[in-house]
Amino acid sequence: MSRDIFVFNTLGRRREKFEPFSPPIVKMYVCGLTVYDYMHIGHARTFVVFDAIKRYLKLRGYDVIYVQNITDIDDKIINRARERGVSWKELAETYIKDYMDNIKKLNINVDYHPRVTEHISDIIDFIKVLLEKGHAYVAKSASVYFDVSSYKFYGELSGRISKDLWRQEEEFVYEKKNPYDFALWKAAKPGEPWWESPWGRGRPGWHIECSVMSTKFLGPRIDVHGGGQDLIFPHHENEKAQSECALGVRPWVKYWLHSGMLTIKGEKMSKSLGNIISLKDLFKKWDPKVIRLWLLSSHYRSYLDFSEESLESSKILLDRILRASQLLSKMVKELGPAYKVNSNEVSIIRGIERTLLEFHDALSDDFNFAKAQSSLNKLLNIIFSKVSQVNNSAVAIVAFKALKDMNEVFGVADEFLAQVPLEQGIPVDSLIDLIVEIRAELRRRKLYDLSDKIRERLSLLGIQLMDKGEKTEWFIKKVKY
Repeated sequence: MSRDIFVFNTLGRRREKFEPFSPPIVKMYVCGLTVYDYMHIGHARTFVVFDAIKRYLKLRGYDVIYVQNITDIDDKIINRARERGVSWKELAETYIKDYMDNIKKLNINVDYHPRVTEHISDIIDFIKVLLEKGHAYVAKSASVYFDVSSYKFYGELSGRISKDLWRQEEEFVYEKKNPYDFALWKAAKPGEPWWESPWGRGRPGWHIECSVMSTKFLGPRIDVHGGGQDLIFPHHENEKAQSECALGVRPWVKYWLHSGMLTIKGEKMSKSLGNIISLKDLFKKWDPKVIRLWLLSSHYRSYLDFSEESLESSKILLDRILRASQLLSKMVKELGPAYKVNSNEVSIIRGIERTLLEFHDALSDDFNFAKAQSSLNKLLNIIFSKVSQVNNSAVAIVAFKALKDMNEVFGVADEFLAQVPLEQGIPVDSLIDLIVEIRAELRRRKLYDLSDKIRERLSLLGIQLMDKGEKTEWFIKKVKY
């Protein structure tokens, strides 16, 4: 029996069973950086969270296609370049390099990184569709705006009401049909970069970029769209509106997931408060692996407050993970095959299995990384206090596999866990036979809850058991959830 995954969908504000459009494929888009400054810890919180969500979905057997854009043309980029007396392209490239360096250090793996400037023609084609369908209009300036009044579901994602919408792009209110309409294409101003379009020279608006690039790489329907909570309105609300209108699908996105804000001493990071912490500076003191663990130390939807004390705790946890990984790797490589286990060793294996199931329970319930990290700590306690005290390869392999699965999500010990094949020195068939034998003994003792958990865990690994009276047969079959 597999565990269902449940997520909190911002659309509807409710907990829902995770069922992608076309399983086992999961199409996932996360809003990336506008590259006008160095990447900071708040950006890292969002990107690490969604990398870990992707990793857990893959651990559960899904084939995840993960796209994260780079906005390399925008008002902020143009203004910052003007302030510094450099070209907007040079400025963007500087911060793209910083971003790519940082996500590599944080062990974030993205399948595609589309840039806005590489998809101008796609953006123009998308706007044409909106114009043809009556959802957009060309203003006197040759800017193109989305007509919010043409989409009756506007506000469905954010819950914002019309009086709140007046704040959008107030600079251009004079030429809009409605004050809350938003720009799809911005007419060029003197001294600004531009591209030719059917409406005149200009450049894309902010919101249209993500609709176009996500559709380009993932098709007309997306399973998961992610980002920080600050993007729900207006960015994601506007994305949703223009995409459903242009593509003629509803819902365009099945699950909207949003990560919580990162705070400094309880306050939101901002330039006015001078409390923005760049990763460039943070990495001078802290190992990126420590940062990654700390960013996954709370529920992804909750606020996370920065403190040196919490980073110290994550540093201690990282040290324990690395020591346990080295210990188990050594045991798996050096211990000979195990053909029997004693009652104490059976008890250790049962404890490991329970801890791993708790880990899956936590992440299956809306990706609760805080509880998952608690399970990781329990596993480490078992490894140091019990597994290290027995010279049994069967016990070591069960612990190794559990730690390896947890690291698939937390992603901080790859160098020790990813390179050790479990087949090395240990016959896998013999190991499975041993686990089946342990389960049979549990059934004879009428400990059915534990025997069922072993069956469930083996099923998660793709090993199916068939009970035939007192005899159990097994076979390997890749299972998608």
